[in-house]
Amino acid sequence: MATHRARRDRWLALCLLLAVLGLIYLLLVQPLWVRPMLAVEAEIHGLQERQQRIGMQLRQAPQVAQRLQQAQQTLVDQPGFMAESSAELATSKLVQRLEEAARLASPDQRSCAISDRSPLPADSSGRFPRVAVQARLRCGMSEWMNVLQTLETGTPQLRVDRLDILSAGMGEGGGGLDVSFELSGYLRPGVVTPATEVANGQ
Repeated sequence: MATHRARRDRWLALCLLLAVLGLIYLLLVQPLWVRPMLAVEAEIHGLQERQQRIGMQLRQAPQVAQRLQQAQQTLVDQPGFMAESSAELATSKLVQRLEEAARLASPDQRSCAISDRSPLPADSSGRFPRVAVQARLRCGMSEWMNVLQTLETGTPQLRVDRLDILSAGMGEGGGGLDVSFELSGYLRPGVVTPATEVANGQ
């Protein structure tokens, strides 16, 4: 009987010890050691993933830079943009193109002549900076068609907008045209125009 009681006491003591150890684990070990270790492990895992992403981006950086350079070069090589580095130079080029087209249509300037050419302020409100010249010509019909074709089919590409044509005498035979229009072209992205300078100054 004493032996049975002693065995039962040992099992009871063992259960109490296990209960005490479990209580110590729940109250002390888990909040003070296990949870911080789990948090540190999760943070380390997150940092490792971030490092992998950064490493992948760094490895891809030369390829991205090369593609960006190719895209920029493709944009620069587009024939639609004017090659000048400023709005003033581009406007002067528009005037030269206009004078050249009129001279080709009428070398003696008798059947086609420029009566007015006025530079307009550069416009940077759109995607690409725009320069323009307000022009007025007195030309014969065929000469005007030659001027129009020269302006719109050359390189860089120019636009003829706000066209206004009136009948006017030209030479002894008459039958000429009084033509007013706006000749414009676009600059490459990044070219600074006076409007851009004012906006940046504000």
